[in-house]
Amino acid sequence: MDWKTLQALLSGVNKYSTAFSRIWLSMVFIFRVLVYVVAAEKVWGDEQKDFDCNTRQPGCTNVCFDHFFPVSHIRLWALQLIFVTCPSFLVIMHVAYREDRERKNREKNGENCPKLYSNTGKKHGGLWWTYLFSLIFKLIIEILFLYLLHKMWDSFDLPRLVKCSNVDPCPNTVDCYIARPTEKRVFTYFMVGASSVCIVFTVCEIFYLIFKRVVREASNWGKTTKSSINYSKASTCHCHVKSEEKDKSQPRCVA
Repeated sequence: MDWKTLQALLSGVNKYSTAFSRIWLSMVFIFRVLVYVVAAEKVWGDEQKDFDCNTRQPGCTNVCFDHFFPVSHIRLWALQLIFVTCPSFLVIMHVAYREDRERKNREKNGENCPKLYSNTGKKHGGLWWTYLFSLIFKLIIEILFLYLLHKMWDSFDLPRLVKCSNVDPCPNTVDCYIARPTEKRVFTYFMVGASSVCIVFTVCEIFYLIFKRVVREASNWGKTTKSSINYSKASTCHCHVKSEEKDKSQPRCVA
């Protein structure tokens, strides 16, 4: 997998992101992608070759390995990183759609025509919802993969000895040994911890985005209410002055 290409594509998201998202992206590439590429692939490179069982029954070792490792850690993490980073492309696509509309608008109405958007990358209107949806989707993917790891490998643990029983063609109970279980357990905990920190940053960003939107809407509502009150007062005063001028213009009877 070419992680450099993915990094180059995601780097463009930074200019449309909040501070939380920039920290999240740094966490992903420094503590997850970099660790994955430099160390994790090598640690799990021998998982099937060195999975040793105390039997020479043909096919038993392969069946036991498939029973305890239905999906490889390393491939599951690769899928997780791909699925987690993909929602960010929704924001880039939405901004590209806005820029294309602006270009067509200029071509149709001239260069001096009014702009459709004050800033195509500003998170207002539909882009705000796209950004929020990408964060929610990202959060769901992170939690789902952590749940899969937890269910498949019993609280992320990798024991030294696993017992394979009642699995054809293995006779009776077969003892199997995982290669370098301590090292693999350390890397598993590290990747799970990094994923948990990313979840925290994503949740913080969701709340920050909603809070900022609520504050902005409340501010706009306050300005609208204030301007309507001032307009109402101005109209009342104007009518009162006109009525006074009308009263003065009318002749008064003197007894």
